[in-house]
Parts: sequence; C-alpha cells; structure tokens
Amino acid sequence: MRVSDVTMENLLVHSGVVTKEQAGALRTEAASSKRSLQALAFQNELITDKTLAKAFSEYAQIPYIELNPRTIPQNIIKKIPERIARQYNAVLFKIDKDGTNHLAMDDPDDVQAVNFIEKQIGTNTKVYIAPRDNIITSLEVYRGDVNQELNEVINIQRADKTDDDDSDGNEIYDDTISEQEISEDSPIAQTINLLLESAIRSHASDIHIEPREGYVQIRYRIDGMLKEVNRLPRNVLMALVSRVKILSNLKIDERRVPQDGRFKIKVGGKQYALRVSTLPVTDGEKIVMRILDESNQAVSLESLGYWGQPLATINAAMTEANGMILVTGPTGSGKSTSLFSILTILNTPGVNISTVEDPVEYKIPGVNQTQTNPKAGLTFANGLRALLRQDPNIIMVGEIRDGETADLGVQAALTGHLVLSTLHTNDASTCLPRLLDMGIEPFLIASTIRVVVGQRLVRKLHHETRQSYQPTEAEKQMVMSMIGLKPDQDFSFIHELEKKAAAEGIGADTPLSTDEHGINVLWRNNPDDNEDSALSGYRGRIGIYEVLDNSVAVQKLIMSNASSNQIQDQGISEGMLRMQIDGIIKALRGETTIEEVIRVTKE
Repeated sequence: MRVSDVTMENLLVHSGVVTKEQAGALRTEAASSKRSLQALAFQNELITDKTLAKAFSEYAQIPYIELNPRTIPQNIIKKIPERIARQYNAVLFKIDKDGTNHLAMDDPDDVQAVNFIEKQIGTNTKVYIAPRDNIITSLEVYRGDVNQELNEVINIQRADKTDDDDSDGNEIYDDTISEQEISEDSPIAQTINLLLESAIRSHASDIHIEPREGYVQIRYRIDGMLKEVNRLPRNVLMALVSRVKILSNLKIDERRVPQDGRFKIKVGGKQYALRVSTLPVTDGEKIVMRILDESNQAVSLESLGYWGQPLATINAAMTEANGMILVTGPTGSGKSTSLFSILTILNTPGVNISTVEDPVEYKIPGVNQTQTNPKAGLTFANGLRALLRQDPNIIMVGEIRDGETADLGVQAALTGHLVLSTLHTNDASTCLPRLLDMGIEPFLIASTIRVVVGQRLVRKLHHETRQSYQPTEAEKQMVMSMIGLKPDQDFSFIHELEKKAAAEGIGADTPLSTDEHGINVLWRNNPDDNEDSALSGYRGRIGIYEVLDNSVAVQKLIMSNASSNQIQDQGISEGMLRMQIDGIIKALRGETTIEEVIRVTKE
C-alpha cells in the first residue's frame, strides 16, 4: 500500500506512534533524503505492514481483516484471474447468497484497481484491507493442493519403474543419470520443487530424503517431530540426489564423502534459504535440507516465552558493558533464536556488533556476520581473534566447542566486550563446570559470566482445538513430583507463579488452572481433532527456560569447585526457576501439555 506523506503523518500521530514534534522531524528528514515518509517509518521500525493496515482501516473507515487461506474456496478466489489478483494484491474470499462479493486488498485506496476488478466480478463488492503478507500468503490458494500435484508427478515416475525391472521383475539400479532426467522441466525437478513447497506450507524446519531398500522415504520435521509424508519409487533416488546437488552447487559424481551446500527459493512471496547436507549411507545417499525463512524478523524475548525471573535476569545482563551471556541446551533447542533476539535488542547505531557463526542462520541488518570456513583456516577461534581486531563492542560466537575458543571468549569479556555464545550442556548449572573441564580457571569464570540460560522447546497447544480436563490423582502426584513438592507441602507458590505468568500474558485469556490447594484442570489435545491429533493439536513451539544469575554466592561456589547440583540449589534459593517449573507453569496456562514438558526435559 502506498500512502501519501500527509496521510502517513496523520496515521503516525493519530495512532500514537509519534508526537506532532517527532512527525515534523521525520518530515524534514524525509525531504532531505528524498524518501517518502512511509519508507522512513518502515526503515526506523516505527510501523509494520500489519499496524499500518490497521491504522489505515480506522483512518479510512475500511474494515480490516486477516484471511485464513485454508478457508478460501478455490472456485471463489478464481473468479478473479490469478494474473490480475497478483498484480493488484487482491483476494476474493467470500460471496454471499445475495451476490455480495467480499474482496481483500493491501491497497483498497487504489480506486483504479478496484474499478478494474469490479469489471471482473461485479459492482456489488465490499472491500476490506489486509496486511500485505497475509494477501500474498492467501494468493497461494491459486496453486491448489500441492500434495495432490506431488502425487501425480510421483505416480508418473512409479509407472516408469517397470522400465527398470528385469525379466524376473527384479529392480535394476543404474548409477548413470542423463541430463534430461535432471533438467529444469523434468519430473524430478518438479518433484523437488513440490517437496520444498509442501514442506514450507507445512511449516517444516527440515526435509529428510532417505534411501531405503525398496523406496525413498520423505520425512518433514514439524515442530520438532519427524513425520513421514511420502514414499518415492527407489528408481528416482540418483536423479533426486543429483538434482539437489545441482541446486546447491555440490559435486554430482562425489558419493563417498559428505557434502554441504546452500541454495535459495521463493515461495508465497517470501525468500527461503535451504541448507543442504548429504551423507553416504548403506542404501545410497541421504539428504537433509534445513529451511531458513530469510524474511523472518526478530521477535521479542516475551514472544519466545520469557517472563518473570528469567526475563528480568537476562534484561539486566544485557545492560552490562562486558562479560559473557551463555545459552545452553541440545541441538534444536532454540539457542540461536534466543541469541538472535538478544542481538537485535542490542543492535543500535552506537555499538559495533560482530559475529562468527557456523552457519549464519539469521541475517541481522547492521551486524557484521562471518561464516566459519575450516578448509580456509577460519575456525571459531581464528574468527574470534580476527573480530577482536575489528573494534567490537559486542561479540557473538556461534558455539564454544573447545578450550581455545572458550579461553578467547573469556579474555574478550575481560577486556571490555560483551560476549554471547552457546554451549552444549543439559542445563544452566552444568555449564559452569563444563568451562572448568575446558581448562578455564575458576576465578576467570566467576568474574566474566553474567548469566547462563538453559532452554528447551515445547510444542504449543492449538488454542482452538485444545481441551481442559480434570486431572487424576496420579497426574497430580506426577506434577507435584516434577515440581519437587511432597503431598503435604504448600502448593501456594505455584499458584502465585501461575497468577504472575497470567498477568504477564502467558496463556492470555486462559482461566487459572490452580488455587492455593493444588491443580484444578490440565490441558490436552482434542482427541477428536483428527486421526493425526498427536501432530495436528500443536501449532508452533515456545521455549521453557532457566536463567542462572552469577551472583556473589554463585561465584564463591565456582571458586571452590562446587558441583553443578550445589550451584543449581544456590540459584534456586535466589529465585531461579528450574526449566521444569517454567514448563509446568506454561502447561497450567494451556500453552503446552505436561507430557511435552516431560518429553523435552527428561534426562
């Protein structure tokens, strides 16, 4: 949507984003830089497409809507030709019995566009405004069922399978691949494109292409769980692998050693980077593709699930001029996302932020990000040495893997830098003894570490389909055991924590699940949701955290080579919430289930 400078100024002031004086300063800056006020507002992150659409809706008295693509019938959306719909970012999403057309646009103020579209569908039209991203996503409805398209392509290849059988019906595997088989318009290329599109629409984080004895298994990782989505005929394996290698600029004829590559695609108006890894296995070559949404913006720590003590402790650590902030947890526990959000908060024009990562998963405007390259000698340790000569204020090292990197990070923290990094340990308290194992002196750990974050990701319950239920006595006792309470101990502190979490927006609009005496209700998937309720009852993931503050008492324990249990007990006595308790509070608030918390926190 293009908004004039006069209208944009009115919108910014009317919505309370800026004062009249600030709007005047913006107008002056826009004039001097020869840019529109709208472009400047987006650049300074004063407004987003969504907030602009809502503000314009109120200003122009045009109803605001956010479309759900799954509910738009194809026969209705296709009444506007796809070419025209994409040209004007317009979606016809409903037609009433009386013939009223309901049309969503990202720029309903474009009178010429509205008039042109009405020639296609009729003048009895009600126009709405929707965010641009929502319109672009909804336009994908024109594509129809991707899985159906994929199955049609696979069936063609399955029919061709008979050509690869000998006279006795035994399958023959041929290592030779013709150019025609992997060309841009080949069925194999179509298959790869459809697999990628299907995975992105399913919100998958990874695609696994795995050779089996008689077929090729396709699995997606969705919300942390692997799910088989298709089986391809075995005879397409070589062409499938070769096509992916061509896209990611890998050696087609090298099948004996692992390879890593990368390529980009565009789906639904968004750009995605695919990080590719190949691995020789007994039945051929396996491929895993990690999907990275390059249009992703950093979300706030609150949106990631931080609240209460964890949020307050990490916010305090971010104000320090030097020291180390460490995030720990297993692979896939969201460590990079936490660091990405922290860096985005710290990213101001007055500081120089430099990173060394393997790989660069999130691109942050204004941050100097370096990719490791061991073949060229650019390791984490060497990269960190180079960063220290770049006059940084804040340094992020993707992972501390060895004593050399740990020592350099500690030295950087001692010399006036704020250092952020990750470490693979089970929880926050075991992180500090792990640094001791790497050869770091106790007094250096005590004087440089500011906070340690331990985290996991749990799947979020879909609020529209979740169910509340009365827990059994056995379930209540299980929760009490996870919390560390005995049956005769006071439950009120959990009740107070739940009330505080509710006040801070965790499980907004969800009634309290506890009182001073215990648990009244728990939450679960709706078992009648559909046949795959174990997956479909969840939508996205949220973090559960424990944040250990390196207090004076904790520093004394480190200096005395205390165990991780002693450090954890001290942290708890000072108000640290254990990961399990944070998870239970979120389960009580209906954000996840007790089973999810148990699944991700069990040792």
